[in-house]
Amino acid sequence: MPRSFSKKTARHLSYLLPILLATGCSQTGPKEPLSQTSSSKFSVFTRKHHVENESSKDHATVWDRLLSLYSLPEIDNVRIDREINFYLKNPNYLARVQQRAEPYLFFILNEIEAKNIPGELALLPVVESAFRPDAESPAQASGLWQFIPPTGREYGLEQNSWYDGRRDVIESTQAATTFLKQLSSEFNNDWLLALASYNAGAGNIKHAIDKNISRGQPTDYWSLDLNSETAAYVPRLLAIAKIFANPEKYNVNLHHIANEPYFELVDVKSQIDLGKAAEMAQTPVDDFLKLNPAFNRWSTAPNGPHRLLIPIEKADHFKEKLADLANHELIKWEHHTVGKKETLKTIARSHHATIEQILQVNHLDNDNAVAQGKTLLIPVSFQSIKGQQEPQVTEVAEAAKPKEPAKVHVSKQTYTVKKGDTLWSISQHFSVDKDDVLSWNKLSSKSALKSGQKLTIRSTGGNIQVASTAPSFKHINYTVKAGDTLSEISRKFHVDVTELRKWNKVPKNRANIQPGTKLKITIEAGNSSS
Repeated sequence: MPRSFSKKTARHLSYLLPILLATGCSQTGPKEPLSQTSSSKFSVFTRKHHVENESSKDHATVWDRLLSLYSLPEIDNVRIDREINFYLKNPNYLARVQQRAEPYLFFILNEIEAKNIPGELALLPVVESAFRPDAESPAQASGLWQFIPPTGREYGLEQNSWYDGRRDVIESTQAATTFLKQLSSEFNNDWLLALASYNAGAGNIKHAIDKNISRGQPTDYWSLDLNSETAAYVPRLLAIAKIFANPEKYNVNLHHIANEPYFELVDVKSQIDLGKAAEMAQTPVDDFLKLNPAFNRWSTAPNGPHRLLIPIEKADHFKEKLADLANHELIKWEHHTVGKKETLKTIARSHHATIEQILQVNHLDNDNAVAQGKTLLIPVSFQSIKGQQEPQVTEVAEAAKPKEPAKVHVSKQTYTVKKGDTLWSISQHFSVDKDDVLSWNKLSSKSALKSGQKLTIRSTGGNIQVASTAPSFKHINYTVKAGDTLSEISRKFHVDVTELRKWNKVPKNRANIQPGTKLKITIEAGNSSS
């Protein structure tokens, strides 16, 4: 637990939300903050480096390479068997996490191998975030590795209104592997105790060890008296590692992932519109954001970082386009004519820009410099582009495992799409997984719904069957804080801004909300905060 926390707060965080605060519990920080390292470290992400990585060339797929790096002991334990059974009862979940892992596994294995860490730990994001790099819990754990803010800062992960290093694929992976390596050293290279500490905090694990010593009991992980989440956390990782090592035995199909780099890091050297960058990379915006989820707004941060991850087969084209692009073309602009009673503050909010940006671009000195009828140059908000994506509900893999469904006869029913329906709203209404709705109706994630369209929904008698991988939902109240916007709140809780407006009857033409306002939000039940 970071030193700035009181004992009372540390105890509260460790036991109340251990799975969501997985990486927030170290007592020792890194000897060298990652954010202070020079930009030269990014040379390791070039195409040439990956090709010359001799150890990686020995294997055709990342699964072969992953298995070759396994080094944790083979363990037979009923807690592992329980987790294996859960995974095997959820084949759709196993398929999804493999597909989500594809862009990241090669790079993660590079870091694992470089630090001489057991290969099994490359699968920790399955347990932490279901391999969603933008996963964020209401408890503020974020990214593939689920860092909370203070631990992220302790490990050099910069966090500001423009950029969050906890969601930066490269930075967070380097931080997490450094963190894990240090925890291993604290526990005499016992990786199971290190993993338990990653989840519950080194202080709590040491306390459990001391308690067993005083009782004359063994001090290995399996003998410790731990809270239920930490008691299941390590078995979950060992279970998923065991399944992927023995796919034939468990009748699991492994998604083919070539053992080669998925992305190349490109330093743009200047602020750039993310929509423009996706266009230059010939990559759909949603796929582009999966590689670059750390940016909170429509562009890279004004003061950096300006590095982007580009699909490797598109990297050369992107760099050619970048070389031909004039500086003024890096950001998309639109003109805004100042209306009656408008101020820079209201204009900035309506365009998801900042007052400082507008002042700088238009060579203005202060907020009083705008007059009705004056035309201002405004950067086009990337929020409108992000809003076109299907909203995602945070899926923290086993943060709160749903109960197994009853064995009942499965039938089907037809649902007629209404105006304003989205895949997410329909899946929420029926308490099913959005991916299952797509599968049942042979739709792609980019399919647009139309009023009157017929959708098949699987049901059990009069009730809809809830697959054990589908999240359940609950309603919470959120108090708006100073500086909050609807888009920021919707992003924080992974809900669609349109749904957020509908739940709270917020007009479409209203961009800002007053601090202190109470909002009703529907979130995944396993991710609520206390």
